[in-house]
Amino acid sequence: MNRISAYIVFSFLVTLASSDTVISKSINIGANFEYKEVSTALQIVDRFDTINVHPGKYLLNNFLISKPVVLKGIGKPVFDGSGKNQILLIRSDSVTIEGITFQNAGISFINDNAAVKLDSVKHCKVINNIFKNNFFAVYLAETSNTKISGNTISASSKRETYSGNGIHLWYCKNILIENNSIRGHRDGIYFEFVKESVIKNNISQGNLRYGLHFMFSDKCSYYGNTFKHNGAGVAVMFTNNVQMYNNKFIENWGSASYGILLKEISDSNIRNNLFYKNSSGIYLEGCNRISIFYNDFIENGWAVRLMANSMDNKFERNNFIGNSFDVTTNNIKNYNVFKNNYWAEYKGYDLNRDGFGDIPYRPVKLFSLIVEQNRPSLILMRSLFVELINFAERAFPVFTPETLIDESPIMKKIKHDKASQTAKEFWAFESAQ
Repeated sequence: MNRISAYIVFSFLVTLASSDTVISKSINIGANFEYKEVSTALQIVDRFDTINVHPGKYLLNNFLISKPVVLKGIGKPVFDGSGKNQILLIRSDSVTIEGITFQNAGISFINDNAAVKLDSVKHCKVINNIFKNNFFAVYLAETSNTKISGNTISASSKRETYSGNGIHLWYCKNILIENNSIRGHRDGIYFEFVKESVIKNNISQGNLRYGLHFMFSDKCSYYGNTFKHNGAGVAVMFTNNVQMYNNKFIENWGSASYGILLKEISDSNIRNNLFYKNSSGIYLEGCNRISIFYNDFIENGWAVRLMANSMDNKFERNNFIGNSFDVTTNNIKNYNVFKNNYWAEYKGYDLNRDGFGDIPYRPVKLFSLIVEQNRPSLILMRSLFVELINFAERAFPVFTPETLIDESPIMKKIKHDKASQTAKEFWAFESAQ
């Protein structure tokens, strides 16, 4: 009886293994193969088959994928849209697009033409592709549980109206965007009505407007990214519970440029980031209950611009070094907390040698208030007159916010390795909640 049972089980496993082998197969297309066109191969493949696309140029417009398949490029074949319409439209779950060069998706002022558009799908992957001179590169609408990874995305438009976004998400959830390089688009990465998604380890630089643009996208996080030389840095607007840590905001410079522009944000964290040579490191308007800890603000025009309608925000253990203005505001009232930060311009002393200054530090200069009300007055920057009025205000503060003060500034620059460890501990705690 035992031998019979064992034989039945063995036969079942063999049959199951054989059926798996039959389910998944590969088809090759290219000039030297039986199938020359992607459309032909797609008609004959079964669900979950792989289509290997060999080197060559394939002209595609509005090409629809409506079954779960793997479309894999061998040697970076080119899918060319000829500047007419979108190239690839995916309307099936569990589709993988890998190793293909997409170029010349057409510019349109009516349609959001993309090289790859995913519409109302889930469990898809767009990985290790090259996108050149497309209106939109990757466009996700009402999509969930999808990965966009390892892609190189570039465009060369000179005007925002003639350029779409590199990676564009609308009404999406649980999307992972990682290890992509994006340049030359309107916005590098764009989120609108996106939930619980992650942006990590991307480089977004040289984009016409924002390196990253958040709108109405709660419970998202981005970390380990570099945003450099973008028209206006990063914007996060009308959003709650955003986690921003271990990013670099570098040389986003211009009359309206920011490392991060925050508008109507609440209950979020900004930790262990580098803000280097931006017009403004962080701009806060209508923001509440944001923790800004362990960041480096180095050689920015304004490190922090804090508008009067922002309240209950905490700035702790940040380094402020070489900024023209460390902190500025447009009001003499303050409802935020500055505590234990390092200020390179602090001239106080530490008699008991506990590492904290014995006298408080007021980071808001009188001249910064004047500039906030009358921007052309910047022409007086570094003049003797400015030094005199700032000195007078430090001695007898009248116009600067009385309560915007760091009661116990740190005497030495905070080391980044310590900050990183603290951030790791914080996120381990957050993940456990």
